[in-house]
Amino acid sequence: MLIRVIFSLLILLSGGASASLLSQQGQPARYMQTTEDATIWAQVGNNVVTVGNVHAGQILAVVPTAADYYEFSFGFGTGFIDKGHLEPVQGNQRVEDSLGDLNKPLSNQNLITWRDTPVYNAPNAGSAPFGVLADNLRYPVMAKLKDRLNQTWFQIRIGNRLAWVSSLDAQLDNGIPILTYHHILRDEENTRFRHTSTTTSVRAFSNQMTWLRDQGYTTLTMYQLEGYIRNKMNLPARSVVITFDDGLKSVDRYAYPVLKEYGFKATAFIISSRIKRHPQKWDPKSLQFMSISELRQIQDVFDIQSHTHFLHRVDGYRRPILLSRSYHNILFDFERSRRALTQFNPHVLYLSYPFGGYNATAVQAANDAGFHLAVTTVKGKVKPGDNPFLLKRLYILRTDSLETMSRLISNQPQG
Repeated sequence: MLIRVIFSLLILLSGGASASLLSQQGQPARYMQTTEDATIWAQVGNNVVTVGNVHAGQILAVVPTAADYYEFSFGFGTGFIDKGHLEPVQGNQRVEDSLGDLNKPLSNQNLITWRDTPVYNAPNAGSAPFGVLADNLRYPVMAKLKDRLNQTWFQIRIGNRLAWVSSLDAQLDNGIPILTYHHILRDEENTRFRHTSTTTSVRAFSNQMTWLRDQGYTTLTMYQLEGYIRNKMNLPARSVVITFDDGLKSVDRYAYPVLKEYGFKATAFIISSRIKRHPQKWDPKSLQFMSISELRQIQDVFDIQSHTHFLHRVDGYRRPILLSRSYHNILFDFERSRRALTQFNPHVLYLSYPFGGYNATAVQAANDAGFHLAVTTVKGKVKPGDNPFLLKRLYILRTDSLETMSRLISNQPQG
């Protein structure tokens, strides 16, 4: 019954918005104690999932509701626990916080769980266990410390309780990868673009997407990535963003069916001046752009965002022409692109700089044009606190092995 009720909440949570329900209830939180080991749920990405358990006898600050569950703070959002597992706090037990850590702001760091991860009441594996965080979570870290054995511990906050996770059981989050693609062709028809790094094969792309599916990755929208950067949303540990620049016809022909089959989401950064009125006959020897109808057809998978209007060109020195344009020229182009793309998406909030070229003028114009984030072609991952207008991305090339892909997108520090 509880799961059915919680999943019905997704309708109220408006497709992934992570605003906590705690503030909406208008009721003060109160401390209660678990009577037995209790499963906890929370919204992670767009889904409400099991996120672990709290052991019997533990104290949590919960908000009363009219439903069969209580709500409590969990990471950047709201957790849920069955009312039948809680009772008033017994005896004189109380939550101790002599240093005022409960009121400290969260840091820009998360821990990542790769398996069910024990959580302790103190930074000591011999202390009483608080509970367990489930596999495949990102969870905000408040602080770190080392114990007498030089072991690192992560301080976290759950339901207005301080708790601790050992670095032996979890890793620090090294960021979310944004994958970059442009053009996709079958090997046998690729006679012109075989040696361009921005063209990948249908076989390689399909293998890469199959690997992501088999490894349990969630594909994020740019809206969810923004929630991550701004510390407003709980997301899975195994997360990736898939982007395609330019709006080429091959995306509709070859990438869209693979992504749709796997239930993946992606972002298409579109050069709005190059959208065709009617579909073109397929010609693998030329760079063809999608039409209005083709863009509308792929929108159940692709979120349409901006790759500028007329600024996707180079000058006589083969440099992005954006770098030589005035602020007002760039701002006009960015705003025109946003307007042109509203026929597909009323929320054009994200930008990809043409050829990855940007300068301080372009960054200012992107902000003033109303974009929330902008992506570059600088290699790396995205972390909370990054400059939202200078986000890094990764290329997975046609010739890269799946081992190389695994190394690039796994939670390893980037050199």
